[in-house]
Amino acid sequence: MKRLINLTPSKPTRLLLGLIPFIAIFFVYLIASDARLAENATDKLLPSFAQMGDAIHSLAFEPSKRSGEYLFWQDTFSSLYRLTMGIFIAAVLGFTIGLLTGAIPSIHSPVAPLLTIISLVPPMALLPILFIVFGLGELSKVALIVIGVAPFIARDIQRCAQEIPQEQLVKAQTLGASTWQILVRVLIPQLLPRLINAVRLSLGAGWLFLIAAEAIASTDGLGYRIFLVRRYMSMDVILPYVAWITLLAFLVDWLLAKISRFCFPWHYPNAN
Repeated sequence: MKRLINLTPSKPTRLLLGLIPFIAIFFVYLIASDARLAENATDKLLPSFAQMGDAIHSLAFEPSKRSGEYLFWQDTFSSLYRLTMGIFIAAVLGFTIGLLTGAIPSIHSPVAPLLTIISLVPPMALLPILFIVFGLGELSKVALIVIGVAPFIARDIQRCAQEIPQEQLVKAQTLGASTWQILVRVLIPQLLPRLINAVRLSLGAGWLFLIAAEAIASTDGLGYRIFLVRRYMSMDVILPYVAWITLLAFLVDWLLAKISRFCFPWHYPNAN
């Protein structure tokens, strides 16, 4: 008798199984929305797909009467710009700190305890301080993402650097490699795919910090728009915006996974 634990679905079956939850959610929402609208045509809690389509069409393809901008695309561009800047700076900063503290004991001793403490500080609690220090402009929003994400990446890279077999470092030194050469030619090539994995894992937190900062102090952005229209209970705008943010996060994660597999195929020996 073949056990369930040994059953492996084929690729078409996996695709079908993956689609089932989304189809189920779609029909559950459709049934619930139709029921509420049949009872009250002005109900705003569960708008129909047609209402959501009309709301997004007016935001995406009709210029704003006040600013002349296409608000949906302007919000998307502003949020992606802030997220990209914050994640990029956090990745560079976290990778550098993690590499040095993980590879060089004399740097690990004074910096690692401080890094651990900083990583435990709730970034959202620092948001008022960032607004006071950097003002309400772009810098404070990007800084919140950097402060929230960089310590996580640094600690992950530090752990990965310490897990690299010592035999490799000893062998490189036996061949005459200097500290700089060991960092550049032994450690960095092995840590770069792990940096991409760390960035993928931190994207959810990055979006959280971005939405929170835009909700509090901003004049554009996906988070700003959601919190602006919530006072009117405009679920026909909020729900598509949430779905759009989820789709963007999925596409960024998918793109990073593809880049990692393309640039570092040796890191995925069982990819095929």
